[in-house]
Amino acid sequence: MRIYDIISHKRDNKALTDEEIRFFVSSYVKGEIEHYHAAALLMAIYLNGMNERETVTLTLEMAKSGDMLDLSGIDGITVDKHSTGGVGDKTTLIVAPIVASLGLKTAKMSGRGLGHTGGTIDKLESIPGFKTALSPEDFIRNVKEHDICVVGQTGDLAPADKMIYALRDATATVGSMPLIASSIMSKKLAAGASCIVLDVKTGSGAFMKTPEEAEELSRKMVDIGKRAGRRVAAVISDMDTPLGRNIGNSLEVIEAVEVLKGKGSADLKEVCLVLAGNIISLAESISYNEGYEKAKRQLEIGAAYEKFREFISAQGGSLKEIDNPELFPEAEFKHDVLCKKDGYITKMNAEKIGSSSVILGAGRVKKEDSIDHSAGIILHKKTGDIVKEGEALATLYTNRRETIASAEKLFLEALTVNIEKKEESPLIYKIIS
Repeated sequence: MRIYDIISHKRDNKALTDEEIRFFVSSYVKGEIEHYHAAALLMAIYLNGMNERETVTLTLEMAKSGDMLDLSGIDGITVDKHSTGGVGDKTTLIVAPIVASLGLKTAKMSGRGLGHTGGTIDKLESIPGFKTALSPEDFIRNVKEHDICVVGQTGDLAPADKMIYALRDATATVGSMPLIASSIMSKKLAAGASCIVLDVKTGSGAFMKTPEEAEELSRKMVDIGKRAGRRVAAVISDMDTPLGRNIGNSLEVIEAVEVLKGKGSADLKEVCLVLAGNIISLAESISYNEGYEKAKRQLEIGAAYEKFREFISAQGGSLKEIDNPELFPEAEFKHDVLCKKDGYITKMNAEKIGSSSVILGAGRVKKEDSIDHSAGIILHKKTGDIVKEGEALATLYTNRRETIASAEKLFLEALTVNIEKKEESPLIYKIIS
């Protein structure tokens, strides 16, 4: 079998056989295929697409290209949740303790932030002492003993995806729907959970800019999961407006704690309950409404907060800051962004707001960049709110004073203020299961 023939088949819009896909993935990981050959095939896929069978086969082969985490030794139902990325998205910190407090085995591998989107591992590492690098044995033991463990992704998990994604990033083929679906699901399948809920973001701060694109991706990923023998659901949620009020690592941990204590932003709480409700529904084979009510109760009685404390402590994190969030280190400089005119906020560009937080030090432009856990933004006004000239729209936090002016400029560019109030986007667009 020759890679040349595989490229020409897809160039001519022919469906690749399972054997051809298997040959491509295994040979590329072994270094037996040149990068320019792989790039040519990815471009052909980008232009001509893949059918359902091709996409499923590609996903499974990528998942099997490295370690497949075996969770079979864990008694109970293993669950996982994945977000396609957003601004202020600290849902894992809330959803995971909710479902774990019901005894569902929450075994999760998360990533770091890059660009305008944040990463769960960076947020957890803002908690003094918290360990995100555990051996597979310790990972499994924590799930068994505490019902929950969240760690960084291992280097051997779906290595084909890492190689292919790096090439997609360099060859303008990131936006291919089958390649996006296979990238996300290969890692989820390799991570081993039997029930998976996907939070697919749509809007200015998401990769899927329209609800239609988000639905197409969601259906592909749910279908892949089903064909792989997993129970999968997808929640399509809004990312035109940042989720919650706090953006930045320790700031987002503080807001997550507020929600777990029964306070916090209504939009953040609702998205978390919808996600948790879907996980519980899949895992316990009950209706979504029943799952939602069970999740809500775990928040109300404080069970989710106690499970969060247990989870943090089990991975070496300090509970002093969790119980007293004001003890988290605060950035040296604070700056209020003031409104320029009266009216209503009719639109927020979440991507620009996320990029503003990166300028302040809360995120990375390149993978090797360091981040400032105390940097970020607290929003005082959001889409739909009435605002007055001179009123504080947000507060910027940073340890680098020289970044404030450019971060403020970008933040103001992200807001649209009009005299008349406009209809807001729905928080949840659709649930696909």
